[in-house]
This record gives sequence, C-alpha cells and structure tokens, in this order.
Amino acid sequence: MKIVVLFNLHSHTDVLEYEQWARNTDLPTVNALQSIDHFEICRTTGVMGSEASAPFGYIEIIDVGDMTAFGSDVESETMQRVAAEFQSFADNPVFITTQSL
Repeated sequence: MKIVVLFNLHSHTDVLEYEQWARNTDLPTVNALQSIDHFEICRTTGVMGSEASAPFGYIEIIDVGDMTAFGSDVESETMQRVAAEFQSFADNPVFITTQSL
C-alpha cells in the first residue's frame, strides 16, 4: 500500500529549515523503519502544461510493505517525535491511502 501525503507548509515555516529537517531527520528515520519499502518527499514545481502553481507545495509517498508493522512503528517514541515535528511544519496535511489496480 502507498500512502500519499499532500501538504503546504505553515506560513511561519522557514522553507530551508523544513527541507533540511526533511533530508536529515524525516527521510532517514522513516526509510529505516522495517515496515517501509520506500519513502520519498517531493517538492512540487507546478501544474503540467500550465503556468499555474501546484495546489500543494510538497508530496510524500510512503510505500508501506506491512501495514500491521507500520502501525507499531508509528507508535514508537522516535516516530511520535518525528510526527510532532512534521506537524509543526505542515499545514493541515492530507493523508491518502491507496490500493494498486
């Protein structure tokens, strides 16, 4: 299962601070979880075929190999800290669960 997270940063969030945290904390911590096959964070650059800005500034793609284990992983003290830090940067993130066709 993939979880797609769409979000913008809070207006008071420093972009460079968030991106440094994402590279140095979020990506390595989540990718180290046994339940995760792959985790990536993408900065959006626009809407294809248009000059419009994307409706979200960032997209996370979490490829979960084992949802039961993922549930346990996110309850760990480390992940609770990382999740709280993420919430301090992200303004009302939308978590979308998916199923491959």
